[in-house]
This record gives sequence, structure tokens and C-alpha cells, in this order.
Amino acid sequence: MMKAIIVDDEKHCQDALIKLVSQYGTGIKLVEVVASVAEAKAAIYTHEPDVVFLDVHLNDETGFDLLKELPHTDFYVVFTTAFEEYAVKAFKFSAFDYLLKPIDADEFKETVERLMNKQNKDSHAKRLEVLVHNFENKVVGIKKIAIPTLKDYIFLNVPEIIRCESDGNYTNIFSVHGKRLTSSKTLKYFEGFLNGNQFFRIHKSHFVNLSHVEKYIKGKGGYVVMSDGAKIEVAVRRKEEFLKHFSN
Repeated sequence: MMKAIIVDDEKHCQDALIKLVSQYGTGIKLVEVVASVAEAKAAIYTHEPDVVFLDVHLNDETGFDLLKELPHTDFYVVFTTAFEEYAVKAFKFSAFDYLLKPIDADEFKETVERLMNKQNKDSHAKRLEVLVHNFENKVVGIKKIAIPTLKDYIFLNVPEIIRCESDGNYTNIFSVHGKRLTSSKTLKYFEGFLNGNQFFRIHKSHFVNLSHVEKYIKGKGGYVVMSDGAKIEVAVRRKEEFLKHFSN
């Protein structure tokens, strides 16, 4: 059974999470509910929880202030937040668990079940490190990404990614390091949050980093030459928008 702590400074949000935990059943036990960083720190030392549901904003503090005060995090963290674009983007870049308020019961259940099946807390700690970096730098400063593979997570600086290529339900990612990474996520998954960060979908199967486009060859079957030498067709319906990026 997983021991859980709730950290939230709003009573109605606390009550909503308490209800979700109680409805889940015997797989998770709530050991304490607190409303501040100081209380949360004390509760963690007392109970040694398996999971902490942590609000991003706690009065004049943040959930990240709590994590910085702990020498290590040997528990899972699930952030809870009202919708904020830069925060959600930071979670996605880090492949990190989060729940949007008001929290949906099905999403809560899926998240808890996912945690129960996880074994590698080292990966969790590394992704947390990436998340803190990305969150504090807001959207424009996001530089790192956690890439889910079949076995683990690979961490890359976003500017190092040259292109992403669809491979059915997987995505091949090519970086400046000359290696091909195969992710267990679809191209649409990466497009969902890399789009607008110097990345552009030039073809149904290709999503490229515009910073690594070295040449565009005109013609009916126009194509780009990437910094790794790859030649990729630009779909006719995407050509005009693609060229606008460079004319601007």
C-alpha cells in the first residue's frame, strides 16, 4: 500500500483530493494533509511517504521551494495545478506526472496506477531535476526534455534535437550526437509541446528543428537538407507556412 501526503493551501482542493484518495480503495493510504512548505517538510520526515500530491503554488511559496529544502526525494511527486500554459508545458517536457484542477477522477486513478507500476526512482529524481529547471525558466527558457524510451528516459537539451521521424506508434529522434533514439511516444506527442519552440511539422512523418535546416531545394517536390545531411520532403500544403518562418 502506498502512503500519501497532500500538500495544498486551499481547503476545497484538499477536500477534493481526500475524496479521490478515499474512493480509490486499499491501494493508497492518506497519512497527512498539510498547507505549507514547513508543514510538508515535517510530514515527509515523519511519515516517509511513497507519494506526495504537491500543489505548485502555496501562498507565497511553491512546491519547488519544498523540494529544494529536502536533501533527496525518495518518493514520487505528483504536482497539482490550475491550468497555466508554461507550467503544463514544463511538466510535459519533463515527462512528469501532474493533475490539472479540478482533478478528474479517472485521471487521478490512471496516475496512481501508473505510479504503482513504476520501479525506477532514479529516473523519477532526474526528471524532477529537469522539471525544476524548465519550470523556473518558464516557457521561453525551456532547454531540456525527458524522452521516454522502452526501457528508460533519455535527457537531451532541446537545441540538440535535429529532427523527429514517425515510425508507427514510435518516434525516431536524431540529435547532434549522431545517435538515433527510439521513443515509445508518437510524433504527435512531441509535436504537442515542441511546436512553437523552433520546431515545425514539414511532413506527416517529419517534425524538424528549424535551426538545423541548412538548405531548401525548390521545386514541385521541394525538400530540405538538415544539418545531419538528411533530405526531407516538404509537403505541398505545408510549404507556404514553412517558408514564412524564414522570411519573417
